[in-house]
Amino acid sequence: MEKVRYSDIRFVKGKSSSIHIENGNVENSGSSFFGKALVRVLGEYGWGYYCASGLDMDNEKQKREAIEKAAKLAKLAQVKADVAEVPNGTPHSWAVSAKEQENTPLEEKAESLMRIEKSAQTENIVSTSARYAEIYNDVIFEDCNGYEAKSSICRTLFTVSSVAAKNGDMQMNYEQKAVCGAMNLDDYISYGEKCSKTAVSLLSAKASPGGKMHAILNPELAGVFAHEAVGHASEGDAVRDGVSVLAGKLGQQVGSPLVTIIDDPSLHFYGYEPFDAEGIATGATELIKNGVVNKYMHSRETLAAVGLETGDAGHARAEPGMNPLVRMSNTYIKEGDASFEELLEECKNGVLLIGSRGGQVDPGRGVFQFNAKYGYLIENGEQTQMIRDVSLSGDILSVLHNITMCGKERKMSSGMCGKGQSVPVADGAPHISLNDATVGGSGND
Repeated sequence: MEKVRYSDIRFVKGKSSSIHIENGNVENSGSSFFGKALVRVLGEYGWGYYCASGLDMDNEKQKREAIEKAAKLAKLAQVKADVAEVPNGTPHSWAVSAKEQENTPLEEKAESLMRIEKSAQTENIVSTSARYAEIYNDVIFEDCNGYEAKSSICRTLFTVSSVAAKNGDMQMNYEQKAVCGAMNLDDYISYGEKCSKTAVSLLSAKASPGGKMHAILNPELAGVFAHEAVGHASEGDAVRDGVSVLAGKLGQQVGSPLVTIIDDPSLHFYGYEPFDAEGIATGATELIKNGVVNKYMHSRETLAAVGLETGDAGHARAEPGMNPLVRMSNTYIKEGDASFEELLEECKNGVLLIGSRGGQVDPGRGVFQFNAKYGYLIENGEQTQMIRDVSLSGDILSVLHNITMCGKERKMSSGMCGKGQSVPVADGAPHISLNDATVGGSGND
């Protein structure tokens, strides 16, 4: 057999179900089953990967043959790799298998989703849709040192969206809920009406002013900033490859002392993982601590490349059958002690930005641009008129320094993060207050 410095097997099997409703009609629904194993071998120089469908983890001969195939592929490796020697730890597992939900017929879930979508069909709404997805993952991990770990996790998500129209103007809104565990859709019937009410309100909202001004970000948008602007720049592969604005800044003050940003896969949110794709037990990593770059997120490979003192392993994630990458999980800005009223009073005149419609970030150059769902003017310390077509842009380090207050209540939002592979994540924050925010809009002051 070829020289093997290290090997492991990550086997993921499960079931995924989805429902899509459009304007009162079920467009599609169904379930599928999957089972894939990724066998990794670190050879004399680099990695060999072998993806096996239907691997029997109780069959030692099958596993040995799969390892031998990966070892042969490792001989062809073009990129040198090493792995850091770190303890696996003891994973903390929550009971999130949700067997009762799994046994509920898909037709019943479709009926509940239809009720949510129907509640969105209000006056001035011209189009509605709703989507539901649930996925069950059973994971078995084994490595060449005899370490084994198992987990069983269910994740559930639904989204409802509405398009409002009047006098040739069209506005869209969506509401989403995602949990790690079971979800009773009937608890969220009101989300449809809430979604449409906002979409209709946007028809009469005024255009946002643009320029430099004081801004308050709500927990969803502030969480997006934590994830996109700081989280991706804190991933060990970006640091290793020199494409992070935070590379080489360990121990440096890069933001306000009020700011602490944490990634914690062990929290029971949508990005929960008791152990990562390399079998390492997960826990909290303080990326930014009181405004200082404290740690990076790592896989065992990036930790070996960047240095054991630079951060924590336990942040490798992967889709079934795919190689691990350094990824976020549950990323958030730690709450402070300010009330919402105190944030408004400090702002005096500016804008409150709510929600996220996406955007773009360049963690290497350290710049970003995010689109909010909508916002409100803040005038004389009070929240007043609704505004639309509003965005926030700037450079990451300036924004971190310009955070002047953090609210006392943190909220988390959930979704999927793409980085060649798509994985479930959560991000969040309290309300945060920014000085000299660059707000984009087409309105006049």
